[in-house]
Amino acid sequence: MKKIRYEIDPHNSLVTSGSGRRSSLPRFRKVIDGRFKVDENNDLFYHIKAPYPEDEKVPRQIKLKGEWSLTDDHRLRLTLDTWSRATFGDRITLEGEILDVNANSLLFAVTTTSKEGSQSTHLLNLSGIWKADENNRLSFHVKKEGGRYDILTLGGAWQINEGHQIIYQYERARLIRKKKRVHTLIFKGYWDIKDAFRVSYILSKGTDSVFDFKISAGTLKEDRIQYEVGIGAGHRIAPVTRAITLFGRWNLKKDANLSFEIEYEGGKTRSIAFGADAKLTDKDTILFRLKSMVENKDIGMTLELSREILRGGETFIRALKSGRESALFAGAAWRW
Repeated sequence: MKKIRYEIDPHNSLVTSGSGRRSSLPRFRKVIDGRFKVDENNDLFYHIKAPYPEDEKVPRQIKLKGEWSLTDDHRLRLTLDTWSRATFGDRITLEGEILDVNANSLLFAVTTTSKEGSQSTHLLNLSGIWKADENNRLSFHVKKEGGRYDILTLGGAWQINEGHQIIYQYERARLIRKKKRVHTLIFKGYWDIKDAFRVSYILSKGTDSVFDFKISAGTLKEDRIQYEVGIGAGHRIAPVTRAITLFGRWNLKKDANLSFEIEYEGGKTRSIAFGADAKLTDKDTILFRLKSMVENKDIGMTLELSREILRGGETFIRALKSGRESALFAGAAWRW
């Protein structure tokens, strides 16, 4: 019985080789028109479009199971499991580009070329969650059956734009003209600070997609919060250093303790809330020692604000002088 071996050509089309082994002779190979799709379990399928004679045992669709990953040049790769390797070899690498990122998905565009030379672009929408790895790199965990995940790691260093959003850029050379093109991915979310050694970027409230970055000691000023973060990019020996600088305004609230209000893209404002210990200095400024709101732990940062900068500062300074600060500051402000 004749074996059929499948390959993927540079145009993302399925190719059959009747001998069961790779052949450099075109007459032994045949392009099968079709398109790739993924199902709810993120398994890959090739749906065949063109009809074939009955003597050619080509199925209507082929299911490919394996482990997803990204190559160093940001191509999508599927390392096949044992059953699929019997007819496909070890792995399939799809040509294309990362088109978009969302809180729970990664959208990959694949362009196929038919036998007649026409091109079609198909979208593979992989579902999962976003996390930061141990080297502060952005990674997408593709959800699989049985609670398993395949990890796609963006190996380069990310940055923050003027709207306080995380952006990731990579270069790819086009196959035909060999010209490089810069691809930019924008992660829409908001920042939060949970403890002394971690700052978080939450992609969507109520989901598990959160970048928890390990950081060095932060710096607080009247109009900003600033950290340095090391990102293990590519094969570099030393990590790349990036600054996380959040611009905003400090506010004193009875029910929210101390908050830092940040304006994001589109004018939307979100606040980072802190607990705090407070005392009055000899300059009539207020010195705060910040704490996390969740566990009320010291996060290792102090902030000195004047009455002109802090909304409600005049009232609070009078309360500190009179010893009534606990009634005004929801029980969170005490002299130390």
